Amino acid sequence: MPEGPSLVIWKEALAKFTGKKVTAAEGTVDIPVKELKGKKIIEIRTFGKELLIRFPAFTIRIHFMLFGTCLINERKETPPALRLSFGKQEVNLYTRTIRILHEPLDELYDWSADVLNPNWNAANARKKLRQHPDMLVCDALLNQKIFAGAGNIIKNEVLFRTRIHPATHISALPPAKLRQLVNDVVEYSFQFMEWKKEGVLKRNWQIHTKKTCPRCKIPVHKEYMGITKRRTFFCDSCQQLYKTKKK
Repeated sequence: MPEGPSLVIWKEALAKFTGKKVTAAEGTVDIPVKELKGKKIIEIRTFGKELLIRFPAFTIRIHFMLFGTCLINERKETPPALRLSFGKQEVNLYTRTIRILHEPLDELYDWSADVLNPNWNAANARKKLRQHPDMLVCDALLNQKIFAGAGNIIKNEVLFRTRIHPATHISALPPAKLRQLVNDVVEYSFQFMEWKKEGVLKRNWQIHTKKTCPRCKIPVHKEYMGITKRRTFFCDSCQQLYKTKKK
């Protein structure tokens, strides 16, 4: 599943179409595609794992799910969910989750929850985490209401960097560790984006998909953990399992 940093990279690549009119539109998605012809894009934004293409009267909201992608002036063999043409240039969106939003985006989205947004608010994230004391950290980092844009790679890498075992409950984390966790999600997300642009993201993975812990030189555990049941890679030796103190 494309994570927030990948969406921001696509947004930056699509910026050249801001102010341009759609000259043709087609696709397999269940929205009034033909009506997009002649409409001018006024803004392209992202929220977490969502790409938002804003027109004067509505916004196209795209979620790429597990295997979706965005291609500019390139095509796959399969028909796109949505193709927007701008003269000789085109944008091809491959995913089934596309819908039209008519409400103002500021009414729909809490921008302070997006880890890559200038309005990100770490204090709000810590407050939300404390409201879910029984939540596992491996689930918390995938909760888009708390960390919009964070995905499974970010989850695994951040927990390894902060030396936190994924089965730790939020309530068990010392305040300083909770603060470190929140801050590192943002820091790593920006690093992720830079590495992705440079084509060296996988080269910089420390624990995700690895078989041996780079710190302890012992086998890495792989489990499908938490409510989300996403692949979780961790080291039992250097990632501490914090336990809630008994009252």
